[in-house]
Amino acid sequence: MSGKYDLVIVGGGISGASLLYTTAKFSDVDSIALIEKEREIAAINTNHTNNSQTLHFGDIETNYTLEKAEEVKEGAELLAGYLENHDDDREMHDKRSKMVLGVGKAEVAELEQRYEGEGFGDLFPKLQMIEREEIADYEPKVVEGRDPSKEMRALQTPDGYVVDYGAVTQSLVRQVEDESNVDVFTGTKVEDITPTLDGYTIETTDGRFDCEATVVAAGSHSLQIAKELGYGEGKVLLPIAGSFFLADDLLNGKVYTLQMKKLPFAAVHGDADVHDDSLTRFGPTAKLVPTLERGRISTVKDFLDVFGLNAAAFLSYANILSDRILLPYVLRNLVYDVPEVGPRQFLPHVQKVVPSVELEDIERAKGYGGVRPQIVDTTKKSLDMGEAKIVGDDIIFNITPSPGASTCLKNAVQDTRQVLEFLDGDYEFDEEAFRAETIDNFPRAN
Repeated sequence: MSGKYDLVIVGGGISGASLLYTTAKFSDVDSIALIEKEREIAAINTNHTNNSQTLHFGDIETNYTLEKAEEVKEGAELLAGYLENHDDDREMHDKRSKMVLGVGKAEVAELEQRYEGEGFGDLFPKLQMIEREEIADYEPKVVEGRDPSKEMRALQTPDGYVVDYGAVTQSLVRQVEDESNVDVFTGTKVEDITPTLDGYTIETTDGRFDCEATVVAAGSHSLQIAKELGYGEGKVLLPIAGSFFLADDLLNGKVYTLQMKKLPFAAVHGDADVHDDSLTRFGPTAKLVPTLERGRISTVKDFLDVFGLNAAAFLSYANILSDRILLPYVLRNLVYDVPEVGPRQFLPHVQKVVPSVELEDIERAKGYGGVRPQIVDTTKKSLDMGEAKIVGDDIIFNITPSPGASTCLKNAVQDTRQVLEFLDGDYEFDEEAFRAETIDNFPRAN
């Protein structure tokens, strides 16, 4: 196959599908193609077993500053509005209570400061501070068996969206795949991207695509492709694999614990599965792996391509991993995947959420978990937190660690505006219609 398009999107996960949705449905771009190397859309990290199913608003994520929460909040509301508008039967999501739990005077004081002193209560009107009795009303197992003399509080909100991001991705594609200006190609692997006088030529296993603008939304592989084209030289990846443990019906919604300071990874939390509320998932763990895709040895070479095997990369890793908090954390997480030993070592994290859980109540979730690329800035020799975007000549590279799925539509809006600039302003984006289909449907506090 071959073809000429105004825009080619590389990657059929939640990020690529979101951009396909915004450009195909709400702009008048003449021709758009989406290329995905797997035979199915959303087959890798976007698959619902490979992420924590969380729609991050920033309300209970205690590793977010108020400024970070403000940025994430709008993106989450866009996606929540899409779900409210297009998923009445709750096939793609469920909506439950969620809370972040503080146990003991120090943690309770931290929650109070966050809610009242730092302004999170004002930013999130539905968020409320609740005490032991109310916590037990929402989540009986969280209180059951806990020392009654120990002070406890929680920040709770009804906006606990549990999301099957794979199903959302498929929904976004279905919204536009029948449009005359859209082509979706699966089982089509990109082999080379070459700049031309009027855009790019993309060589694939199924032929050549020519386009005026390109957006690479291929997860960890985005930086690999960027480097092949001479971009992103000051960045490498720290790939983190997340795993989960499963238990029977323990929680009604989502329960977070307070984030350990200085850690870029999500605190361990428990939540009922999006498709089976009798199943409770605990995690994620965070294990450093030398691959770009979980369980695919072939992507070790891809990791080495991105890493570069140069002094700056090695020194950056050494500086990051020498941290007295981060290094022990990384080493502990290596143990959690070890048979017999792993569940025993992970059990205290589960018991922090549900005190009555015993070792025989949990088991490692086989086949669950994906790889999240943490961006490393080799000039500063430090982790570059959050999403990373590289904008080049008529090309965008998106590398989206958490909460990239939560902010997928907000990110797509930004990319749509940039793509229209690439196309010399010949097309328009109907943002009002986009908001009417998405964020305008998000339920506000009374």
